[in-house]
Amino acid sequence: MSHEPTSPSPIQIECNASEAFRAWLAQAGGAVVLTTYQAGKVAVIGWDGRQVTLLMREFDKPLGMAVRGDRMVLATRHDVWFFANARLLAHDYRADQLGRYDALYLPRATYHTGDLHTHDVALGRDGVVLVNTRFSCLAKLSEEHNFTPLWKPSFVTDLVPEDRCHLNGVAMVDERPKYVTALGTTDAPGAWREKKATGGVVIDIDTDEIVAHGLAMPHSPRWHDGQLWALNSGKGELLSIDPADGHAEVRCRLTGYLRGLAFVGHHALVGMCRIREKHIFGGLPVQERCSTLLCGLAVVDLRNGAEVGTFEFTSGCEELYDVHFLPGKNRPMILNLDKKAARAAMTDPDSSFWLRPTSEIHEEAGRAASTAPPAAGEDQFFSQPTGQAVGNLEQTGNAIPGSGT
Repeated sequence: MSHEPTSPSPIQIECNASEAFRAWLAQAGGAVVLTTYQAGKVAVIGWDGRQVTLLMREFDKPLGMAVRGDRMVLATRHDVWFFANARLLAHDYRADQLGRYDALYLPRATYHTGDLHTHDVALGRDGVVLVNTRFSCLAKLSEEHNFTPLWKPSFVTDLVPEDRCHLNGVAMVDERPKYVTALGTTDAPGAWREKKATGGVVIDIDTDEIVAHGLAMPHSPRWHDGQLWALNSGKGELLSIDPADGHAEVRCRLTGYLRGLAFVGHHALVGMCRIREKHIFGGLPVQERCSTLLCGLAVVDLRNGAEVGTFEFTSGCEELYDVHFLPGKNRPMILNLDKKAARAAMTDPDSSFWLRPTSEIHEEAGRAASTAPPAAGEDQFFSQPTGQAVGNLEQTGNAIPGSGT
């Protein structure tokens, strides 16, 4: 198995898709997008009709993502990015391979939050909700400040940048934040580390009550099919939790430190990590249970807890953070602002265009030699509507031919 990097990078990422994962993805009707802050990538795992494909995009410490319809939000080290799918332009992204991509996520706006250590982000009815881990609170974006606080745990006494409880995840119910995960109920800088293997909690933010406790570094709370789910990361467990009595049922155990949870029908997509840093992650129960941990994605059947298939990063990627499923988009493309194509794409509510230098248009059309090209340094563009060949835009992503090297 191999992939083509989007740009020169000192990190060589290698991966492997099991045959069972390939079979699942072929019939799933969508693609998987995940973040790895350790490798500085957003990865898109797609299906081209024959095999699994992988696209890697570089971002500075990407963590939480939120997806709704054609909108996507991404939290990075200092910013929150907004993307929108330019569906009409996707088909023409590669002029030499028309139809290669069926979605094209273009950057639309960024908010500079500063280094809030933002973990989960969510799209709610009142806008974007951030899990502001550095300030131990939920927050929203602000046009005047780095953030506006929405809620903090009752045991945290001050809104200060001290990561007092390592608040990290949020579950939305009816498009409003309802449940959060924290690694402790502590109120001092980094104090949650002392009891990291047993101090984790799930909190109901409407009542400030702890609905589950005694967890090992929980992450990724999610509300699915009328039920609360979370990852008991330090034990490698997928849990379903009854908020009424706090009973947590282990639905499956996996070979990794878990982060990132999404649902596709009766299947769960669970992110698995290896453990790099022993100071924070050392001495956890999953390490006692498993001699070797994996980094990648597991597909779990929620009806019986069985592991259906795996996509594993075998080299270059040690830790994942978030996982999402993009229904109806088998091979999407994501562009950051470093890509020229992101700046050449133009959309409005009624039409979409690629902008191309007039010199390229003259050359490709075989214009008469007497037709003068633009003067050196002159910034001229020709707008070409969608549905036509639009030139040679850079290839990213590649086919993954299944198990093997």
